[in-house]
Amino acid sequence: MSDRKHHLDTLAVVSLVFCCFLWGLNQVAAKVAIAEVPPLWQAAVRSLGGAALVFLWTRLRGVALFDHDATLRGGLLAGLLFAAEFGCIFLGLQFTTASRMAVFIYISPFVVALGMPFIARSERLGAVQVAGLVTAFAGVAWAFSDGFGHAAGPRQWLGDTLGVLAGVLWGATTLAIRATRLSAASAEKTLLYQLAISGAALALAAIAVRQPWAASLSPLTWASLFFQVVIVTFASYLLWFWLIRRYPATRLASFTLLTPVFGLLLGALLLDEPITTRLLVGLAAVAVGIVVVNRR
Repeated sequence: MSDRKHHLDTLAVVSLVFCCFLWGLNQVAAKVAIAEVPPLWQAAVRSLGGAALVFLWTRLRGVALFDHDATLRGGLLAGLLFAAEFGCIFLGLQFTTASRMAVFIYISPFVVALGMPFIARSERLGAVQVAGLVTAFAGVAWAFSDGFGHAAGPRQWLGDTLGVLAGVLWGATTLAIRATRLSAASAEKTLLYQLAISGAALALAAIAVRQPWAASLSPLTWASLFFQVVIVTFASYLLWFWLIRRYPATRLASFTLLTPVFGLLLGALLLDEPITTRLLVGLAAVAVGIVVVNRR
């Protein structure tokens, strides 16, 4: 693509940090609502509500959705990968701890770094950049290490395996977008494929496992759902897919390692969870690693 850039500029960096901040805050919002809206239903509502908003947005802006542009195959693949990722996360959390899951999910930047050279050789990371990626991941692992040692039960291995699979699927989704005709499609169309397909799949999964809703939702839960649907799933994901279309995926993926650390920091600020030395050291390591990955 003629408008693709080889390095992240100030706009990309600011946008990425803002997205990671919102995704970290989303972890807090999901915790707030989980007592009344179970995880699978939360994910389904987010995807379906976000899909509706993206569709309305495309109608208002006149973005073409139904042109014969050969994106259907890539869109179906990306949507199914997206749904499978969330399915693995929510199923895995039944068998392992949230701390362990948070670490395993963020192997996704390594999946992107390994796969992108087969799609675009210009996005191959050098040895120093790989070291930076490892440093950032180590920062995430260190930040979560307080809760990483607690056993979740005899089937923890299954939850851990699903967490690793979720990370692989997240990375594979990014690779699928870049390797197919979706790389030339609008951000709106790319996002709509994923939200519509994953929303339907997650709703069916929630029905299948009979996850119950609360009889009535509190104002705080409604606010949480609004934030998750409108701000995170619609606005921030739309920005994320615009970035994927324009900037190197390997460098973008490294920034996602900020998300779980932001989640811990915001949990401390909003839910009175403790801020530990491990968390601050982990945040510093993530920041250093991201800088190294993105140095020219």
